[in-house]
Amino acid sequence: MAASENQAYLAMEESVRSRVPPILTDLYQFTMAYAYWRAGRHNEHAVFELFFRDNPFRGGFSLFAGLTDCLLFLRNFRFSEKDIEYLRTVLPPATDPAFFSFLTSLDCSAVSISSIPEGTTVFARVPLLEVSGPLAVVQLLETSLLCLVNYASLVCSNAARFRLAAGSKLKLIEMGLRRAQGPDGGLSASRYSHIGGFDTTSNVMAGLLFGVPVSGTMAHSYVTSFSSLKEVSPQVMMPSGGGERVDFVTLTKGWLRRVCQLLDVKSEHIHEGELAAFLSFGLAYPLNFLPVIDTYSVKSSGLPCFCAVALALSELGYQPVGVRLDSGDLCGLSVEVRAVFLECSNHFRVEEFQSLIIVGSNGVSEQSLGDLQKSEIDVMGVGTHLVTCTHQPSLGCVYKLVEASGLPKMKFTEEPEKTTLPGSKNVYRLLDTEGHPCLDLLCLSEEPPPVVGVPLQCHLLRHGNDPHRVTPTQVVKLRHTVFSNGQLTLPLSSVAESRARAQTSIHALHPRYKCLQQPDTYIVAMSEKLFALFCDVKAKNTSANNFLL
Repeated sequence: MAASENQAYLAMEESVRSRVPPILTDLYQFTMAYAYWRAGRHNEHAVFELFFRDNPFRGGFSLFAGLTDCLLFLRNFRFSEKDIEYLRTVLPPATDPAFFSFLTSLDCSAVSISSIPEGTTVFARVPLLEVSGPLAVVQLLETSLLCLVNYASLVCSNAARFRLAAGSKLKLIEMGLRRAQGPDGGLSASRYSHIGGFDTTSNVMAGLLFGVPVSGTMAHSYVTSFSSLKEVSPQVMMPSGGGERVDFVTLTKGWLRRVCQLLDVKSEHIHEGELAAFLSFGLAYPLNFLPVIDTYSVKSSGLPCFCAVALALSELGYQPVGVRLDSGDLCGLSVEVRAVFLECSNHFRVEEFQSLIIVGSNGVSEQSLGDLQKSEIDVMGVGTHLVTCTHQPSLGCVYKLVEASGLPKMKFTEEPEKTTLPGSKNVYRLLDTEGHPCLDLLCLSEEPPPVVGVPLQCHLLRHGNDPHRVTPTQVVKLRHTVFSNGQLTLPLSSVAESRARAQTSIHALHPRYKCLQQPDTYIVAMSEKLFALFCDVKAKNTSANNFLL
């Protein structure tokens, strides 16, 4: 592992240690752990599964994210003395003091995790994680693991939908830190939005901790802070190739007169403070000049001022970058701005104006992003609707017991859709002849994997458990052991690696599952043996039970 990569992982581990200590959990985890301990069951081997019941946003798929933080959390799972002292105050006074000594000794050295790789497309009811180990410990892990996976997978999936709506050419900037649910929500949004398909973030700390590329322009406050050209300092600039310093303000004013004449803009409509702001910013960043141009009026002031400063920079050998639009009809304005760029390029014979970019931002949603396909926007900044996941605030992951002391366990409920599937399992993804995923098969862990070319019968989830026959053409085992005996068994996936996996995984999906509106339902099924176990456990639960006699 490269030194810089190792430093990044150490920073992430420290971040997880401080944000997600073992005591970040629900009280009832401790009350259950105590009851297990009192009954002498705390060391019984147990298996839990983590999954979600419905694809988010009424979509056809989700992306699994949060695994790296889960593994770092497990590696550092240990209660501090302060944790134990606090627990003494919240658990009932009759709690046996020896239980607190037991908690002090707990770690994850006997815990194993089988997981789908981070960034993989996943579907409802498919177990993302299987957590096995001593009953008391794996019970205590529930809330923390759910907290680390739920939002990470939700915002990652939301980002993937924004990317699909935007198409492959439009660059996307995540800029939702100020609208996120607290600092941790902001950091998570920046990290997992990048995995889901966003190109950069405005969040500087996300760049530091996770290596996400950062980008930004300027705020309207910078523009409004200027009132006069007298505030521009210094007023001279050296050409990029060296030589005598040039009076940049005078040069720009000359260009502004020519631009106003070309665009038929009245000079009295030019806002002096806006021109001063652009001049000052251009002097500070001659190679990164990209101002926001809608503080006052795009057509009457912002755009002419930008063109004048950009033409002056070009004359001195610098390449201006572009503009940002943050209000109004983004599609229509972008078309008009592009036309002005081309007009200036042709009239003044300045080729640099051919490559200027237009950045858009203004409460962009998934739907409005799709409506901008005919715009001239090159980069779109997205904040509120991305990081707050406006259309669905939670993925709804659950963590359910499926085996204890070697016996299959199953939840029965008044709501049939909340019934769980018993037993420890493997998950296999069957691909069609073109390499598209076509079915995820849940099998008992002791079953052999499906064989290519050999027909098999399975039972569909959520379709009355109807039988379904399929002949695999390609088989991929989805879950692998990633944590065992307190140690990682596979290297941690970097943000860049998870992002690449996500893009590859989404690309492999058939278009009918990627539709943003009314996608087809992906098939998830259970093997014959799992179905037989499901029926057997269900029958035993519903049969006459005379244990009281």
